Amino acid sequence: MSETTSDMKDEQQAAEGAATGPAAESPPAAGEPRPNVRPPHNGPNLTPRAIAKAEIFVEGDHVVYPTHGVGKVERIAVEEIAGHRLELIHITFEENRMTLRVPVTKARTAGLRKLATRKLFDEALNVLRGKARVKRTMWSRRAQEYEAKINSGDPLAIAEVVRDLHRNAGQPDQSFSERQIYEAAMDRLAAELGALDKTDKQTAINKLTDFLKTV
Repeated sequence: MSETTSDMKDEQQAAEGAATGPAAESPPAAGEPRPNVRPPHNGPNLTPRAIAKAEIFVEGDHVVYPTHGVGKVERIAVEEIAGHRLELIHITFEENRMTLRVPVTKARTAGLRKLATRKLFDEALNVLRGKARVKRTMWSRRAQEYEAKINSGDPLAIAEVVRDLHRNAGQPDQSFSERQIYEAAMDRLAAELGALDKTDKQTAINKLTDFLKTV
């Protein structure tokens, strides 16, 4: 089983990068024309992942890590890493046989959360009932936005991806890349539903598929 540790230096590096960036330019003197400068655009404007509220995790909890989906807290233990004693949450993901170690102090900013409540998941099902909202933009841009929604870990955002890419009988078939993203979103949504219902993921996928046939 592979094992990874959350990178605890990201925030510090990001702060250092911001501090050592290029100095701000002086404003033009009075009477001088202002240059027509556009801010750089490096892709779609995606909504940043919301920070999860502070929660207390215990051994045996099913949890959701944004970029990996549903896992289970195997244990919480204090370990020494690089000379520092850290309390780490060990999360196992059975499907890909991986264990992730997340410092308790970083769990909230990493987006780690407990399973959605039944009320929240019912809201996600209501999203599936809605009409698909497909933007008239290039597929590559839409694909980036869909992947960002999947990796947000938010069941409502993931439900939007399923809704937008779902095809019922008589509708045009999905492209290969659309199908891949659709299946990834369905997999994430079904994994959380299965954990809520205490069933396996395939049963949850069948439940969602049957539900989509009725909308």
